[in-house]
Formats: sequence, C-alpha cells, structure tokens
Amino acid sequence: MREGSAPERALKALLDGGTHGVKTGLEIMPGVIIVCTTVMMLSFGPGEEGYTGSAYEGIAFFPWVGEKLSFIIEPLFGFSNPEAIAFPVTSLGSVGAALALIPQFLQSGIIGAKDICVLTAIGICFAGFLSVHVGMMDGLKERDLTSVAIATHFIGGLSAGVFGHLLFLGFG
Repeated sequence: MREGSAPERALKALLDGGTHGVKTGLEIMPGVIIVCTTVMMLSFGPGEEGYTGSAYEGIAFFPWVGEKLSFIIEPLFGFSNPEAIAFPVTSLGSVGAALALIPQFLQSGIIGAKDICVLTAIGICFAGFLSVHVGMMDGLKERDLTSVAIATHFIGGLSAGVFGHLLFLGFG
C-alpha cells in the first residue's frame, strides 16, 4: 500500500503508470521504425523519374509477391490489385504507417471501397504485432509467449480480412 492521503496515492500511481508506459513505448519504438522502413522500401518501385530518394520509392517486392499469390489473395480477400498487399504487410509494423498508404492507393486506383473494408479489418487486427509483441512480451518478462501471441494475432488478422470481404459481398 502506498503511503499518504488518497490524492497523494492517486498521483503517485498515475506517475508510476505513466513512467512504465513511456518505458514500454521506448522499448517498442525501434521495432516499429525498423519494420515500417523495411516494409516501405519493399512496397513501392522507383518513381516516375527513377530513384530520387523521395518518399514511396523502393524495389516493389510486395506487389510482385501479390501477383504470384493472387490465386489465393483474390478469392479470400477480394483485392482488385496485387499492390494492395502492401497495406496488411505494413500493418504488421504499424497501422499508422499503413494508413499513410491509403491516399496514394486511392489516387492511383489501386484500391476501392471493398478493399478499404478488407484492409481496415486486417489492419485493426494486425496493429503492428511484429514490432509490438517482442517489446511488449520482453517488458512483461514473458518472452516465451511471443511466438504464440504473434501466431494468434496473425490468424486473427487473416480471419478478419476474409470475414470483411464476405460481409462486403453480402451487404455492399
């Protein structure tokens, strides 16, 4: 039990909780930065003028993978363009970074309403699990649960995407 009056104890609890939250956030940030940077580099090809070093330039690996797996991806998720696979992959690192892809995808005609439904379902479930679970489980001193947490999170995201696709087909 903490010493002091009720307001003093409440303030101490808030400060301790805030300190722990900031420490956990700092443990998670390197993973988010590394995963998001890597995904962005693998999501897009060179710009119209070649490689200039500007944002959204990379080697376009994920669109290539999306084309190769389109026989699975299209029936399950209904993506109208294989480049849409970049969103769920980016979501593995950070949904915030994945959301930054949406305006360019819309402008380029890569996604439509159905894709947004599916991507939202996947993104909410994936929510940066590759970058967060390792730091979170480390912070909780439960490293041995990291692979289980990642696996269940991954299955949940895929299931949400399929369910989002089916719901859109049923109600869209």
